[in-house]
Amino acid sequence: MARQLTEGGLIGMFGATGDLAKRKLFPALFALYAQGLMGGRFAIVGFARRPLTVEQFRTHVADSIREFGRKAIISDEKINSFIQHISYCSLDSEQLESYLEHKATLESMEKKFQCEGNRLFYLALAPHLFGTVCGNLRESGWLNIDGWKRVIIEKPFGYDRETAVEMNAAVQTVFEEDEVYRIDHYLGKEMVQQIPYLRFANPMFEPFWNRDYVSNVQLTFAETVGVEERGEYYEKSGAMRDMGQNHMLQVLSVVGMERPTGLTANAVRDQKVKVLRSLRINKNVDTVSREVVRGQYSSGESRGHKMPAYRTEKNVDPQSSTESFFAARVFVDTPRWKDVPFFIRTGKRMPRKVTEIVLELKKLPEVWRTAARDEAIPGVAGPLLLRIQIQPEEKISMGIYMRDALQVGAFRESQMVWKAEYPANRELDEAYERLFWDALNGDSMYFARWDEVESAWNWVDPIEKTWQSLGSNGLEFYPAGSWGPSAADALIALDGFEWWTN
Repeated sequence: MARQLTEGGLIGMFGATGDLAKRKLFPALFALYAQGLMGGRFAIVGFARRPLTVEQFRTHVADSIREFGRKAIISDEKINSFIQHISYCSLDSEQLESYLEHKATLESMEKKFQCEGNRLFYLALAPHLFGTVCGNLRESGWLNIDGWKRVIIEKPFGYDRETAVEMNAAVQTVFEEDEVYRIDHYLGKEMVQQIPYLRFANPMFEPFWNRDYVSNVQLTFAETVGVEERGEYYEKSGAMRDMGQNHMLQVLSVVGMERPTGLTANAVRDQKVKVLRSLRINKNVDTVSREVVRGQYSSGESRGHKMPAYRTEKNVDPQSSTESFFAARVFVDTPRWKDVPFFIRTGKRMPRKVTEIVLELKKLPEVWRTAARDEAIPGVAGPLLLRIQIQPEEKISMGIYMRDALQVGAFRESQMVWKAEYPANRELDEAYERLFWDALNGDSMYFARWDEVESAWNWVDPIEKTWQSLGSNGLEFYPAGSWGPSAADALIALDGFEWWTN
């Protein structure tokens, strides 16, 4: 993000007093401004039900930046300058009259800051409101502008395929597909964006990125936290909808895709959707039970701290069958990956927070034996791994076997490591900064296209319907602070493998 915005624009922020706006959205917009990337021709108008004056809202935004923003770029002078571009309207997002009442505020802010008639609306709202809000944006005349119009919508993109189709239809009666930016913040993470460059810009990687050399692929998205204050939301979503349908399948599609014709939004997303459409569907109870493990944390202990069971968390049903963990054996039925298992897992109350992709290479052939003795070469203990760590560290490592100079005829494993390094006074861009920047510039490469969302639901829906029919039957429990139920280890062991992130 080295260049300044070439066009002005107004950002309309729905849900402006919510937790997401406080922790992520306003700190991200401020970071773009503080680095000189926003220029001066922008305005932000916050919308929420809370009755606040403009000055009270500006104070709220300033406090959120000081608490959650990147410390190296924060100064009172920059914050005070930034919040002068902000206004606020107490608005009922479901009532058209409320939009008509505040239309003049948008127009006056645009005129004051020379926004050129461009408008970007961010819907940090419950998904069932997306269609209503888009309809009110149109009926109120807020979209009758001379420049471009765009909308960013947060996950979850529906509750299942049926609701996702309904939601998408409502949004697309107002906005064209290329005006809709479905945000998945994992696609804004540095190491996820590095994967296509690692593969396609380095000739040594792409030749082995296939079934001939890779025995299995593993994706682990582990969290140490429980449901915290999100029990009511989590009861309706569970780990599959919260993490699997979006973040995990999006990252899997980046790992599994073919070479795009170019680094353009649709070229990359065309290849991603081919992967998602090639996912082998688990169509009945037997295959779901065999290929997917559903878990829920019970009480446990980690680092000397006792942790409660999921069923005792706030706003959680004491008899809940909602999964806080799942692991799945996934097949991508393309020529590149035919019969190569992708093992994916995510869970809450894991021992440590880590997001990692591991490609396990096939083991050394048996023909590699010493010339003098019919014995396996000393030091060759297991397969080589290519590891892409997204968090807590950002690094790529790959094992290579080298001759052991201290033992004749023996090998030893060494590591090639690349770590993201930045100047001491430079913090890495946060994912929401990158995604805001892309949306303002009209670059949708790292946003989910509708056919990606639909294809992901096609894989998820049969699993969710099976779990719903089973209730608590088949639900595996694991102690909080562990790596999940033993059934997840048994799942990967069926193919003779083990989890490498433990």
